[in-house]
Amino acid sequence: MIEYLAKLDTELFLLLNGLHSTFWDSVMLFASGKLTWFPLYLLLIFFIARKYKWNTLWWLLAIAFVVLLADQISVHFFKNVFLRLRPCHNPDLSGLIHLVGRCGGKYGFVSSHAANTFGVAVFLSLLYKSRWASVGLIAWAAFVSYSRIYLGVHYPGDVICGALLGSLIGSLVWKVSSNAIMKQISKTKK
Repeated sequence: MIEYLAKLDTELFLLLNGLHSTFWDSVMLFASGKLTWFPLYLLLIFFIARKYKWNTLWWLLAIAFVVLLADQISVHFFKNVFLRLRPCHNPDLSGLIHLVGRCGGKYGFVSSHAANTFGVAVFLSLLYKSRWASVGLIAWAAFVSYSRIYLGVHYPGDVICGALLGSLIGSLVWKVSSNAIMKQISKTKK
């Protein structure tokens, strides 16, 4: 069963990775960049600050905790345990991959980009409580995650499992932190 899923994952990867053009190469490389989304982060912080004023710091600490957990768990409990080679490091796929940019670390299961972006997207969706904000945030996370397949550095399974991990972490941090933060906010209003 595992071999069948791995074969299916590889075939889907080759299909998705094979859909490329010069235009999309630059778009996907841009989408995967660490600093690319900095203006979006500032906009999201602005919306939090507009509503919560100085208490924004509590929400930002919770979001930072989501990213810290998603990043560290994706590496230490998945990549360093499963040791699944990234497609761009897999010698069986040499010459079949359209690699854009650098390959990255040796192992790819699960995608830290997917875990981080979906963790933040789910947490902020719960914070904003807006259907349109949720749709936009999940679309953003999906786009960033897909870019990892397009660039040749992750299998679809890496991205899907990373998205699930990040979503779980974002939800759990929300459940644990939201009541405490709201209590703190109500104390400062008195």
